[in-house]
Amino acid sequence: MPEFCVILPCFNERNAITDGVHAVYQVLDENADWEIIVVDDGSDDGSAELLDKLKGELKRLRVFTHEDNRGYGAALKTGIHATDADWVVITDADGTYPASHIPQLIAEAKNVDMVVGARTGEKVASSVIRNFAKLFLTWYCSWITKYRIPDINSGMRVLKKTSVEKYFTLLPDTFSFTTTITIAMLSNNHEVKYIPVNYNQRIGASKIRPIRDTL
Repeated sequence: MPEFCVILPCFNERNAITDGVHAVYQVLDENADWEIIVVDDGSDDGSAELLDKLKGELKRLRVFTHEDNRGYGAALKTGIHATDADWVVITDADGTYPASHIPQLIAEAKNVDMVVGARTGEKVASSVIRNFAKLFLTWYCSWITKYRIPDINSGMRVLKKTSVEKYFTLLPDTFSFTTTITIAMLSNNHEVKYIPVNYNQRIGASKIRPIRDTL
């Protein structure tokens, strides 16, 4: 049974997925006990063929496939359900979150239930519209939970599997997965820690629609 599992949801990431998986491999200690799971959420751009190739080349990589696009949260839940690891690391396959942050987040997770990579590092790329939506959500969720939340919906975090599984019935299949698990953890007095991380311009087109997803 691996100690931790890195889960990458993938939907039409043909231009980024190969480099994304290799970047994660490069920062993980080959002597540690880990695995990587990529969940292909119904891609139709050739991502699946690239993942088949990677699976044949790399050890400790497992790939799961949704026949149809079910959503970001659904892909994460598939990966979390599939692993026996004690800890789950989630990150994106589009090159936005530098994989170099992963070892630090794992190290910080030993005495808490969730470590979040807050996009408050020295280098952060984001759009004005998404910043506005994020500020509103952060303020609203901070008011609900009575906690100061540096980043409400970061897609890079480490979670204790037994803790996140308690809230599976609440967690949506959409991008709101990260917002919802943050509120659930804080509202139920789980220990949550925030670590500043950088955030790059994504490779390829964004799947996020700020107004609809915020609503």
